This record gives sequence, C-alpha cells and structure tokens, in this order.
Amino acid sequence: MTRVARFSALREVLATRDFRWLFAVRLIGQFSDGLLQAALATFVLFSPERQPDAIKVAAAFAILLLPYSIIGPFAGVFLDRWRRRDVLVRANLVKSLATLPIIALVVVGNDGLLLGLAVLTVLGVGRFVLAGLSASLPHVVSGRDLITANALTPTSGTIAAAIGAVGGIALRASVGGGDAGSELVLALAACGFAASAFAATRIARMKLGPSGERPADTLSGVALGMIDGIRQLSRAPIAGRAIAVAGAHRVAFGALTVAALLLVRNTFNTAAEADTALNEFAVITACAAAGALIAAMLTPWTTRRFGAVTWSIAVLLQAGTLGVALVYVGAMTPSMPTLLVGAASIGFAGQGVKVCADTLVQRHVPDDHLGRVFAIFDMVLNVCLVTGIAIMAFGAPKSGQAPALILGIGVMLAGTALWYRWASSRRLSTQIT
Repeated sequence: MTRVARFSALREVLATRDFRWLFAVRLIGQFSDGLLQAALATFVLFSPERQPDAIKVAAAFAILLLPYSIIGPFAGVFLDRWRRRDVLVRANLVKSLATLPIIALVVVGNDGLLLGLAVLTVLGVGRFVLAGLSASLPHVVSGRDLITANALTPTSGTIAAAIGAVGGIALRASVGGGDAGSELVLALAACGFAASAFAATRIARMKLGPSGERPADTLSGVALGMIDGIRQLSRAPIAGRAIAVAGAHRVAFGALTVAALLLVRNTFNTAAEADTALNEFAVITACAAAGALIAAMLTPWTTRRFGAVTWSIAVLLQAGTLGVALVYVGAMTPSMPTLLVGAASIGFAGQGVKVCADTLVQRHVPDDHLGRVFAIFDMVLNVCLVTGIAIMAFGAPKSGQAPALILGIGVMLAGTALWYRWASSRRLSTQIT
C-alpha cells in the first residue's frame, strides 16, 4: 500500500461522524487517566519522604490492576447486554465522581488501603470503558478499515495517556509541587472523565450495539455468559492464540517497567532526587509511547502485506533480541540513552501485537460475544502485567539491575514468537489436510 493509500484509509476512517465521537471518548478519557496516574505516582512512588520498596511497588500495581481481572469477565457479559453507548456515558460519570474521594484522601495525606480502594474503583471502571470501546469499534468502522482503526485508536489513547501524565507532572511542578499539586491534577482528571461522558452522549443510543441474543442478567446468567465467552475462544483458536501472545508481551512489559522505575529511582539518582527520577521515568514512558506510535503507523500496511500473525512474530522477535539487549546494556552500564531506545523497542512490539490481536478477535468472534471476549482479553492482560511486575519487584535488587531476569524476559519473548509460528503453521496444515 502506497503512502497516499494509507492516508486515504485514515481519512476514510476519520470521515465517519460516530467514529470521531467514539475516538474522542477514548482520547479524553485516557488523557484523564494519564493525569490521574501522574498525580498518584508523584504522591506515592516519587516523593522523597515515601521511599518505594518491592512490596510497595508490587502492591501499588496489584491494587490497581488485579482485582478488576477477577470481575472483568462478568462486566464483559453486561457489555453484551447493555447498550454500549450508555455504558460509556455512565461509566465515565462514575469515574468522575469516584475521583473525588481520591482527592480527599490526598488532602489528608492518606496513602494506605483506603487510597488503594478508591483508585481501584476509578481504574477498574476505566478498564470496563476500554473493553466497551473495543467492542463498539466494529459498529462504526468495517471491512479493511477496521485494522486502520485498531492501529489508530488504542495507540492514540496510549499517547494521550502519556501526554496526560507528562502534562500532569509539569502542572504539578508549575504550582510548586507537593500534595497540593497532586490535588489540582486530580481535579482536572475528574473534569476530563465528565467530558468523556459528554462526548459519548453525541453517539446515537442504539449505534454501538450489542446485536444478537442477549444473556440473562441473573447472577447465574452472568456466570454462564462468562463461561460462554471463554468457550467462544475455543471455537476461534486464532483469537485465543493472539490473546495469549499479547499476554506474554504484557508480562515482559510489566517486569521491565518495574526495572526502569527502580533504576531511575535508586541507581540513576539519589533518594533526594525524586523529581529528577520522576522526570526520567516520564521520558522512558514517552519513548515507549513513541515506539507504539511507530508500530501503529506501520502495522496496517505490514499486516495487509504479510498477515497479522507474521507481523506479530516479527515484532516479538525484535523485542526479545534487540529490545531486551538494549535494556540490559542500559541497566548494567548504566546508560539512559540505551535504556530509552530499548523502551521504544518494547513499546513498538507491544502495540504491534495488540493491534493485531484486537483485529483478529473482532474478525473471528461474533458481535454478541465481543464484550465478554474483550473483557476476558483485558483480564488476561492485567493478570500478565501484574505477574511481570511481581516477578521483577520481588526478584530484582533495589537497584533494578537484575541481569538474569532481564535476559530471561528476552528468552520468553523469543520463545513466544517461535511458539506462535509453530502453533499457527500447525493449525493451517491441519485445516488443509
């Protein structure tokens, strides 16, 4: 596909009114997520008086991600029952209101269990919103444009979250830093969630589905619906394999995120240089986002030419070899520029794999099961992310310099790529015979 054709496909996607509003819901919501996460990072992990250790790092991420992984599949059943446009409106309003207790807890300096539960509510509902956005996308984009939309929307959302995080850090610093700055950033995040809800109201109520049979809303009906979503993946093994591959990358991403956090906090800087460490971590995050952006630009063209599975294998192999090698050198030297290029490589692979997985799920899973399957997909990603975080948080020294673990991550990524190639080739040969 020529450059002109690629831009033509992008223009065609953006020309759809409902797609633009759905896109706005994602961008505004994830920008606000970035503000929220920046405020909490500066309050909990990057303040001089609150030294992070392995338990605090692992607990912070686990509280944010793991509990939703348990309830997520059940929420996905409701995504296949309730009007998804209404879900996007109400869930964003819940996020806005649930941010207010977080502000109150920051005001009183509480960084314990109550803060964790309050944040869990906001980000848990946020994961529900993201699953709803993915399940809604085929209703506003179809055909060959779907992979373009899948490349554009999650990547842009990730970049919006990164911009929100960097902007939140800068805003906090501009008002003198401290907890008061975190409170201001949190207040803006609450306003952003409300704005995202408003954007969702601009979409017709019936536009985003679901279509087809809707599951019962009793507790047993919800449980059976969740099980049916899992069974649906067994009927669409190509979607199941894509989810497994994305999960393997998320283990690596979680582990390397913690390594980067420990490196900038305890190796590249002294304990008193918390603000410098935070800025460096923001730059690492920005480089990973830049890698994701490049992947989003390349993936639609490469998948049309080589296929989603082949492209996923290629990006995993480059991450497991080049990307991990750069992270290893950056950690052990230590060298910030090398670490930044490694972060871009890992981000590149993550976005390439995720775009392909989203598209394969949307193409091979019926619409009346998409909400459940995407919620299960989200659950897998969260569990894998927390697993990687826990492995590095408890297995690495406080310095973040863990050569065996970093190299092990490279072996895992390369091994996953080889398994994906073998499993896909085996399935194809079985179908032919």
